[in-house]
Amino acid sequence: MILITGGAGYIGAHVALELMQQGDDVLILDNLCNSYRSTLDRIAALSGRRPGFIQGDVRNRGLLDTVFADYPIDAVVHCAGLKAVGESVREPLRYYDTNVGGTVTLCQAMAHAGVFNLLFSSSATVYGDCATMPIDETCATGQPTNPYGQSKLMAENVMQSMVCSDERWSVGLLRYFNPIGAHKSGLLGEAPTSTPNNLLPYLLQVASGQRAALSVFGRDYDTPDGTGVRDYIHVVDLAEGHVKALDALRTQRGVQIWNLGTGLGYSVLEVVRAFEKVSGVQVPLVFEGRRAGDIARCWANPEKALNELGWSARRSLDRMLADAWRWECHLHQEEATTLVS
Repeated sequence: MILITGGAGYIGAHVALELMQQGDDVLILDNLCNSYRSTLDRIAALSGRRPGFIQGDVRNRGLLDTVFADYPIDAVVHCAGLKAVGESVREPLRYYDTNVGGTVTLCQAMAHAGVFNLLFSSSATVYGDCATMPIDETCATGQPTNPYGQSKLMAENVMQSMVCSDERWSVGLLRYFNPIGAHKSGLLGEAPTSTPNNLLPYLLQVASGQRAALSVFGRDYDTPDGTGVRDYIHVVDLAEGHVKALDALRTQRGVQIWNLGTGLGYSVLEVVRAFEKVSGVQVPLVFEGRRAGDIARCWANPEKALNELGWSARRSLDRMLADAWRWECHLHQEEATTLVS
């Protein structure tokens, strides 16, 4: 059985679905601070069976000890954590407590239970404002430009030290670039519980009429159109990368690091224009100053994951945006049906 912390969240839910569709038993631990219990119903509808679920916090050592004692867990995918760059600048202690403290507590509970296979949701932000593109795994992690990235790097350092002290561990550090999109069915996607901090969920809320305009933070970066450039990856491609990485961890020990990205960079304005073409909806824009903690450009060199895992991102930007828009429209249909009934 595989434990997924934060498994009711955007990325964790897609990972859970991919694992269940290949026959794995999954147990989700989530405190629902940025997710919904109804996500379990969506996973069940798509997979044909329901994942196990425990509502709780990864920082709760007593709860973790009970979970490992009660379930035959042999691997953990650690997705639980806070992830908004801007919010981390405003609330750094909260980010260190959750992202670093939660990781320490989880690893302690795993070691106590004799479970040593761990896959960690890290981030490309650990590379900081890297001078060279594309970014590969040999690039120095440097100084992340915001507390979110710092918390991810600190958690990585915790696990690196842990593995050095105990050869039983097999740890995979997955450095995500920018996950967007949704399941092709339109039944599973990103549903922020508060004001979105990332580009696409905010863009979708503007396109669906929930917000008046999309704020674009910074138009004077050293990029072709002045807006930030990122490597956007379909969330299902990302989830498939987790499945491949878990398979690899079962046959080796130590720490493995893999970038999960497409190797392509798109600016904010390129994403907006592509979305308008795919959806047929015009997106009003408001240009604002740069946001604290943001960098100009960031995209991956994903060759290591291809060579070692046999994984590569297969879905195009248009596919990412079309799937995300289908999910957003489905959500509105559900809400309308609920109101009518």
